[in-house]
This record gives sequence, structure tokens and C-alpha cells, in this order.
Amino acid sequence: MADFFLNSFSTLSSGLIGYILPFLFVLTIVVFFHELGHFLVARWAGVKVLTFSVGFGPELAGFNDRHGTRWKLSAIPLGGYVKFFGDDSEASTPSSSTLASMTAEERGSSFHHKSVGRRAAIVAAGPIANFILAIVIFASLFMFLGKPSTTARVDGVQAGSAAEAAGFKAGDIVTAINGGRIDSFSDMQRIVGTKAGETLTFAVKRGDSIVDLKGVPELKEIKDRFGNTHRIGVLGITRATSPGDVTTEYVNPVTALWMGVEETWFVIDRTMAYIGGIFSGREAADQVGGPLRIAQISGQVATIGPAALIHLAAVLSVSIGLLNLFPVPLLDGGHLLFYAAEAVRGRPISERAQEVGFRIGLGLVLMLMVFATYNDILHLARS
Repeated sequence: MADFFLNSFSTLSSGLIGYILPFLFVLTIVVFFHELGHFLVARWAGVKVLTFSVGFGPELAGFNDRHGTRWKLSAIPLGGYVKFFGDDSEASTPSSSTLASMTAEERGSSFHHKSVGRRAAIVAAGPIANFILAIVIFASLFMFLGKPSTTARVDGVQAGSAAEAAGFKAGDIVTAINGGRIDSFSDMQRIVGTKAGETLTFAVKRGDSIVDLKGVPELKEIKDRFGNTHRIGVLGITRATSPGDVTTEYVNPVTALWMGVEETWFVIDRTMAYIGGIFSGREAADQVGGPLRIAQISGQVATIGPAALIHLAAVLSVSIGLLNLFPVPLLDGGHLLFYAAEAVRGRPISERAQEVGFRIGLGLVLMLMVFATYNDILHLARS
């Protein structure tokens, strides 16, 4: 056991050195835009913003703007916060004594004296900003770099595979899956990879004819170029890329924006499907990762190039936006849950109930962080 932890520490210390800068780059962008969403809508709603922090803990650097907001970079780069006038803590918990002693002028700029609709808008703006950031990044990549693709042609069928059982033959070209158009081999891989165990109907061009085939992708563990293991659906089809096979489609801004929306929705859909799979037993929870895993992936992706790292920032932005919408006290979704209850009841939930809720939320968040970090250590030690 001692050797295991010594080896784990050695792996972590040597690996993370090359991951720190890409990790900080990606996380800082995502956190900054999340908090900027809160900040901008708060300013629009007339709320005084005391602090805008990227990171937690001791301040490393900062400045005050003309509105009295302290903008700062803090020592622990695992998140951030915006503190409003009237907040008792960085989690926007109110203090009844502080609120009761405010003057009429102070109440006008206090977050907790705004209408429930305005408070909800300020809180929801953070996750929404994350989704907007992702859409803009995806759209920009499609518009400026284009979308590389190869024809969804079958060059080989592995013996004993799901593709052989379905009746695929070399030379087939997949044109649709379950009625949805397929424009490239990567489109087919994406759908098949997320549909393990499900029966799919493939429209296949075979010579001058179109035939329908039914196949069930098998769940298999696949290693990527960095040695990371992924469990995905596999048919057993191979594609040999020859010169001239790869084409790049450049799109106009409107089309790129729509493709950015579709890509963002795909990340949301797959994330929710994975979480649902964990609770139903179809998925293993060992794929849940935390800061160490994000740092490792950031470093690996950075070796591919800047565009890949920016793409990762978009994916992470969607994930953080979605996570913050979960109805867990302490997260944005928990605040929105309290505001929904306030709107229905006609009065806020009691301070005691909110305090208990935030403690429960803190416990859940800490348990998730510990579990994710445990997974990260096991993953890094095995890699």
C-alpha cells in the first residue's frame, strides 16, 4: 500500500508540472465568464458588487474599479465568486441583522432586497454565460477552422463484430442512422459511441442501392492517443484514410452559430445521459473526474494545439454551467430552487431553513470533490 501511494505521488508530481499552465488557462477562462454573467446582470439590476474574484483564498493581485468593486485574482484557482452588497458570505447567504439595519438608500443596491425575479436572473446568468461562451467558441472554430470530415465509408468489417452481425460489407457508405443524416465518418462514430446496447437502423448505400441494416453497438473499452480509457459503443467497422479523403467544410457565421448551439446541446445531452446512466447502473462512476483529471486532460490536449485547448475550454464551460444548475444548495441551482419556493409561497424561506440547506449542499459538494479526487488519483496512478 505504501508503494502504491509513493508511486501515485511520483506520477502526480511529474505529470502535473506539464499540466498546470494549460489547466489554469482553461479554468480561468471558464470561471471568469461564469462570474462575469453574474456581474453584468447584477449591475443591470442595480445591485452593488463588492468583489469579483477568480479563485478562492488569499488575494494575489487586484484593483478597485470606479464603482467600488474589488477585482482580484486569488490563490486557489478552483472556482470564483461575485460578492454582492448585502451578502454575508461568498455563497450569497444573507444576514438578517445586516439587512434589517440597512437604510432605504442601501436597500436600493442590496442584492437581497431586489425582487425574486431579478435575483433569479442574476443567479441564472452565470450558467447561461457558460453556455453562451461554449456556443461562441464552437461557432468560431467551425467558422475559422472549418469542419474536417471523411465519407462514412466502410473499408473493413472485423470478424465477430456487431457490424458483421448487422450485415455490413466493405464499400458500404452510411448515409443515415435512425433517420438522421450522416455526413461524415466522425458523425457516425459519435452516434455509435453513445448508443451502446441500443438497436440502430442504418441507411447504407451499397452500389446503386440503399439498404437498411440494424446493428447493436457493443460497449468496449478503448484507449485514446494519450492512453486514457473510454467506454464507448463500437460496431467493428474500420476506415482507411487515403490522400484526398479528408475534406474541410467552411461555413458562414449563421450556420456556424447554429452548429455551435448543436455542439453545446450534444455536450449537455451526453452529460445528462451519463449521469442518468450512473443512477440506473448502466454507467460506472469511475469516469467522474475532478481538478486533477481536468489538469491532466488540459496538458494532453495542449500538445495537440491551441485550437484543441480552446475546444476543451468550451466543453468544460458547458459542464460547469450544467453542474451549477443542479438543485443543490450552495450551487446556483440551489439558489434558484429557493427563489422558486419563495415565488410560490409569496415570502422567502426562513433563514434557518436556508442555513440548513447550505450546510447540506456544502456536504454534498465536498463529498463529490473527495470522490472525484479519489478517482483522479487512481486514474493517474494507473496511467
